Amino acid sequence: MGIVMADLILALDQGTTSTRTIAFRGAALTPVAIARRDFAQHYPASGWVEHAPEDLWQSAVETLREALARAGAAPGEVAAIGITNQRETTLIWDRRTGVPIHRAIVWQDRRTAAACAALRQAGHEALVTERTGLLIDPYFCASKIAWLLENVAGAREAAVRGELAFGTVDSFLLWKLTEGALHATDATNASRTLLFDIRRGAWDEALLELFGIPRALLPEVRDCAGDFGTTGLLGAPVRIAGVAGDQQAATIGQACFRPGMVKATYGTGCFALLNTGAAPVASRNRLLTTIAWQIAGARTYALEGAIFVAGAAVQWLRDGLGLLREAAESGRLAATAHAGQAVYLVPAFTGLGAPHWDADARGALFGLTRATGPAELARAALESVAYQSRDLLAAMHADYAASAQTVLRVDGGMAASDWTMQFLADILDAPVDRPAVTETTALGAAYLAGLAVGLCPPPDEFARQWRLEHRFVPQMSEERRAERYAGWQDAVRRTRSGS
Repeated sequence: MGIVMADLILALDQGTTSTRTIAFRGAALTPVAIARRDFAQHYPASGWVEHAPEDLWQSAVETLREALARAGAAPGEVAAIGITNQRETTLIWDRRTGVPIHRAIVWQDRRTAAACAALRQAGHEALVTERTGLLIDPYFCASKIAWLLENVAGAREAAVRGELAFGTVDSFLLWKLTEGALHATDATNASRTLLFDIRRGAWDEALLELFGIPRALLPEVRDCAGDFGTTGLLGAPVRIAGVAGDQQAATIGQACFRPGMVKATYGTGCFALLNTGAAPVASRNRLLTTIAWQIAGARTYALEGAIFVAGAAVQWLRDGLGLLREAAESGRLAATAHAGQAVYLVPAFTGLGAPHWDADARGALFGLTRATGPAELARAALESVAYQSRDLLAAMHADYAASAQTVLRVDGGMAASDWTMQFLADILDAPVDRPAVTETTALGAAYLAGLAVGLCPPPDEFARQWRLEHRFVPQMSEERRAERYAGWQDAVRRTRSGS
């Protein structure tokens, strides 16, 4: 795309509860300004979660403009915009007007659970997993698209006529930013739809037929770093040059470019991605196989696992039990817990995620005594995150043996807790690395855009710029580690549904 004189990258990070734009300066991608807007969540029925598309768009516009102003920069100084987004959230809009036909159906939405169960019972999951690396679940886009086509009047007919466009949030924002000139997405977001063959890198006709989705709805799939059009939103033409789903962008921001490297993002839940290189690895432990990124036509793959409750356990302590005034207190409180009490929280508030996949399990506490108090509960909540991480990483190591000695790179809100990260290192018996730049999702999007316009170096060189803020090394004895983890495994066994 040519050599650029401008050296500012704007990374638009459109998340589930907020939109942020971070301005990065120079090839080293030094963060210089940030703007954020929260927006409303809509819950029209039990298990349904929606966003107003206008909220997504307006928050994007406002944060892009505000971050540029806070950076003290003119539009001509912006080399490119990179976009990263909440994955699987589904929109359909009218190509003629750009107006969505319905609110966005959020990745958390479960309205299509019965339809997905019927497809599994009919024996279709093997085909879907072989082509997409995913499981048949409402989490992904395909059943959401089918629901919109069936439940919005006239939608299916309009889709067949080519009048409607489907997109994940990145695709919707690209359409709006380019004023309808571009209907596209990137390979990482396409790989989360249940409609994309991750080996061929193409939409799959058999899956489109299975879900009843017209081909005319779908966007063009492009590399993560490349040409995504131009926007005049900032007052002068600015290239859009990078797109990736949020967890893949965080993997890039953590510079996990070598096979075997793994990152974990600790937010409300936890998402871990393990780079498996140029070949997709089929999981034997119900992990997901996904595209980590696609650059210059070459795909890199990852194994992915999700923990449903990480920071949400701390939120429960604060909001549900009233034991904390703010989440940051949890580590300090846990540090005062009595060492002799073995209290376990299995935080299956909405079931257990990978590798257990038990949707019917519910949370439980074990080992309570009369001496158990707030400190012991805080410790149990934080420890549960580490135990779940060990379960998940053990499954990853079983699927991909080359990762067995991997250092874990961490980011997200919980990564700021020294106490939690030290216990994580202890239970994993592996180093845990916290980076100097913790805004890894936005950093990954910025890097993709910078790479495309010639501002940033190739991945191997960019990886050398990654800086460690703190390494947590294991300090627990092997005997103590085995004892604590055995207690956790027993607690999980007793929590599982049907146990």
